[in-house]
Amino acid sequence: METSVVEELDVLVIGGGFSGIYQLERLRSLGFSVSLYEAGADAGGVWHWNRYPGARVDTEATLYQFSDERIWREWNWSEIFPGQEELQAYFRFVTDRLDLARDIRYSTRVVAARFDDRTDTWTVESRDERTGETFRTRARYVLPLLGTGSKALVPEIPGLADFAGDHFHTSRWPQGYDMTGKRVAVIGTGASGVQVVQSIAPEVAQLTVFQRTPATALPMISRKLDAAANDELRRGYPELFRYRETTFGGLEYDVIYTPTADVSDEEFEATLEELWAKGGLQIWLGGYADMFFNAEVGHRIYAFWRKKTLARIKDPALAEKLAPETPPYPFGTKRCPLEYTYYDAFNRDNVELVDVRETPIEKVTRTGIVTADGREHEFDVIVLATGFDSFTGGLTDIDVRSTSGESFAEVFRDGARTALGRATSGFPNMLYVYGPQSPSAFCNGPTCAELEGEWVVNCLVHLRDNGLTRIEATPEAEKEWHDHLEALASATTFPLANSWYMNANVPGKKRELLAYPGGLPTYLEKCRQSAENGYAGFALS
Repeated sequence: METSVVEELDVLVIGGGFSGIYQLERLRSLGFSVSLYEAGADAGGVWHWNRYPGARVDTEATLYQFSDERIWREWNWSEIFPGQEELQAYFRFVTDRLDLARDIRYSTRVVAARFDDRTDTWTVESRDERTGETFRTRARYVLPLLGTGSKALVPEIPGLADFAGDHFHTSRWPQGYDMTGKRVAVIGTGASGVQVVQSIAPEVAQLTVFQRTPATALPMISRKLDAAANDELRRGYPELFRYRETTFGGLEYDVIYTPTADVSDEEFEATLEELWAKGGLQIWLGGYADMFFNAEVGHRIYAFWRKKTLARIKDPALAEKLAPETPPYPFGTKRCPLEYTYYDAFNRDNVELVDVRETPIEKVTRTGIVTADGREHEFDVIVLATGFDSFTGGLTDIDVRSTSGESFAEVFRDGARTALGRATSGFPNMLYVYGPQSPSAFCNGPTCAELEGEWVVNCLVHLRDNGLTRIEATPEAEKEWHDHLEALASATTFPLANSWYMNANVPGKKRELLAYPGGLPTYLEKCRQSAENGYAGFALS
């Protein structure tokens, strides 16, 4: 198949989410020749792909947006936690307002990349998803801005391919698919599973939820916003965008650093009540920081959560499965999904819960799912709410080769390797934002896209202005960063849970914490120190 070179670029950006759009606009404004390739038919990243019923952001819209005044001065949010369609509309507004579409190739999937040591450039092979044709692009720098949810994790369940009904992953939900009157299985109770369950329960004939580990879902309190409310929010945006740099998760609230040992039981309970009433992730990323270092604190918060949750579930036996007395993991070591009617859905006659720790899924037949107790559950649809191969999955999904011919899968065989979560030795001129070993999963996405992204922008300007054509992470810096993360992780409770934070959801991958747990301010300070010291940790030439 013809693979002619169609573009010669300074920078090729891969991925049309917040990070990709930010890099495209900033680099173009600074005079770089830059294009963005997006596999989807529109910008938005996860908000293009995750079109399942009930898909909704779990951090407040006030900071889940770009800080560019050209955008927020004109854009109005309809509610605090907007849904997928509104976020997709937001991305269309951004690309139109900033005239970005002329430099974006949609429906273009990057499939391979090779580096030329003689010219310090990448040759990237891409496929047009509409025609199947492939073409090549040469670029000095490649920015694979793939996020943590670009590679869907589909479990290997015997017989799944033989199922006669419909089956699909939540991130590949068929456009306009109607669930009305169908018998539906939902496998998984993470964020997407919670949102799907509460959304489709009233309209399906039968809904069976297959749960491995119960979620610690928190109430989403999404107040509506009219024009006057948006105007009021706008007055505070400049200060809010400055404040986010000082908070652990890049949010409009911060964790409570006061040791819980210094707090009375009455004050502890009162604080939890206050945070619960505010809704959202506040009890997690705005709660007591001790929970991330002391499992007993996490268990105390879990007991508070359980008391609140049990009051909503009528069947005591079912309640024990959804909110067991013994915490399945220390509170906060897994992401807390946000919900509004998830627990109420299980009070419906048409909703059943199957605990796959008690009765594991054995196989899928043409008509349904067989569990270990010999029962066959018959379905019309199987929904795989089974998450993603996070952090490194997007990188390993592309046939990128290092200067020694190794793929990312081979280089990351014994664990991820990066300097500052920015780059990997052997892959020159390739820089990440929101990648492995960066704050990623513990930080607000748009905040990281901009604050991490500005380091990349400044770095590329530094290289250009100094007549340099190559940057590469050093093995010494990778080891130093790995050891730093290991030391931080070992002091936290995160290793006590089998979460996607720990890579524990992907068979064969090393179990390790791949999101920087030291908080955004500490991370940004380390990035600043590197830049101020001539991009220490990176070889420039």
